[in-house]
Amino acid sequence: MFELIKMLFEICLFKKGPASLPHSVWLLRILLLIDAGVTVMLVSMSSNLLRALSQAFVSVVLIIAFAWVTLAIAGKLSRFTQTTCALLGTDTLISFFAIPGTATLALGYFNVMVFLAMTGLIVWHWAITGHIIRHALGKSVAFSFGLAFLYIFTSYQVMALLFPEIVVNQ
Repeated sequence: MFELIKMLFEICLFKKGPASLPHSVWLLRILLLIDAGVTVMLVSMSSNLLRALSQAFVSVVLIIAFAWVTLAIAGKLSRFTQTTCALLGTDTLISFFAIPGTATLALGYFNVMVFLAMTGLIVWHWAITGHIIRHALGKSVAFSFGLAFLYIFTSYQVMALLFPEIVVNQ
């Protein structure tokens, strides 16, 4: 498990790509559960458990759908497992790092430093997603970061549409 976390951190630090992860459906299933669990922890700080579970489910579905559609269009579906594992694993790490900031904001304390830290995590998440896409598709940095931005922007819009209280609470 330590080796997996280390590899995911190296992906987050742009040192490795998704191909460094093992091609394992078992690992994909485990990361699905872990990502959903961390998302439930994160969302349940400002919402009830049912909403947290619903948001976690939608979040995981969006990641899987994005990876599948992107790789299918590029004709590289053989990279689906590793790419999806990288997206889920790095999303889990970023979400885990967001827990203290989310807890602070959920308590009603607005702090400029917390806001900047949360904004930094969002930008880092975007950059990591672009990095993973670049390696998975073999495309340019600009293309990959643009596609990552479209994915993140679209996923935020879908979440806001399905869960309007997200926008109201923030």
